[in-house]
Order: sequence, then structure tokens, then C-alpha cells
Amino acid sequence: MIARAELAARDSEPREDHFVQFHGVTWADYLRLLRIRGDHSAPRITYVEGTLEIMSPSRTHDEIKSYIGRLVEAWCLERGIDFTPYGSWTLKSEREKRGVEADECYVFGPEPKRKRRPDLAIEVVWTSGGIDKLDVYRKLGVREVWYWDEGRLQAYVRRGLSFVAVAASEALPGIDLEQLTGFLDRPTASQAIRDYRAALRAS
Repeated sequence: MIARAELAARDSEPREDHFVQFHGVTWADYLRLLRIRGDHSAPRITYVEGTLEIMSPSRTHDEIKSYIGRLVEAWCLERGIDFTPYGSWTLKSEREKRGVEADECYVFGPEPKRKRRPDLAIEVVWTSGGIDKLDVYRKLGVREVWYWDEGRLQAYVRRGLSFVAVAASEALPGIDLEQLTGFLDRPTASQAIRDYRAALRAS
């Protein structure tokens, strides 16, 4: 299983994500900032009850989230699961005073446009600090969130009004998250996908 230090050693570029937080921000201010930022995946903007966070992900952060996403897609293709990727889909609710953008998110099934929320959101924890995203997701109707942290993927599922850590994904029953993370050390995403699909076919 690949760890943070191994990924960080790939090159000498700066590795940290950058966070800026503002307090006392109104919902209108949050919407205005989203309009200014436009239809881009970065910086990622999170809002919860008057606190607004702007996060600029590092190259390594985006590399990890992209590898995880491509491997999720490879698993779905091998298992015949319909999926639609939505990247950093902006999820927001004025009533709950919350807004969040996942690193990656997916809707599963043959009719994705009928769903108002992703079935799965993926978050990479690369730099400590920042808003607790689970606290934001818990009132936005997302059923499952995966956190990558220190070389490990942990699934959290909704139970009532909170998320709990679980041993296995419910959004993708049968996927082995430990096996998936074992392919994050490949030098290219294409190599990771090829090797992962070969392993899935052999199992």
C-alpha cells in the first residue's frame, strides 16, 4: 500500500495544498464567489454556516484523486456497473447553509440525471487542516464518502444524520479498497489501470 512519503518522493515540486478561511461570510457572498470562479475545478470552495474555505490543491493531491477515480472506473467496467463521473460537482443547500466540492464524485446506475446528489464522493487528505468535509456532507444527502489519508482509503456511509466508518463500501459492494490503493504507486495512470484490471480478472 502506497504511503504519503512514497508519493511525495516522485519529484521535487512543492507538495502542500493551500487553505484560506474567511468567517462571517453570507450565503450571497458564497454564491458570488462561485460565479466569479466560474466552471473550474480549482480552487475548491467549501462553505458551512458562515465559514468559507478556499483550497488550492497541490499537483500530488490531484494526482492521487485522479488515480483513485480512474481505478474506480476500471472496477466498474470490469464488473459491468454503469457509472457517470461528475468531478468536483458543486453541491450546495441554502437551507442547510452548506456547500462543498468533492475531489471526485460519481453517480451509479443507468439514469444518472434523475439523481440530485452523487452516490459516492472521494476526498484526498494531503495537507492537514481545513474544514471537516464530513460535517458538510452529512446534511447534503450524499450517501457515501471515501477519504484517502496516509495511503489508506476509508469508506464512510450515512447512518441517520451522521457518517460512520465501515469496513466495506455500500455504494460499490464487493470493491476491495485496500487492493485498489495498492495500484496507486504506478508511474502512470495507464499502467495503474492496466495492472488493476489484470488483477481483477485474475481474482
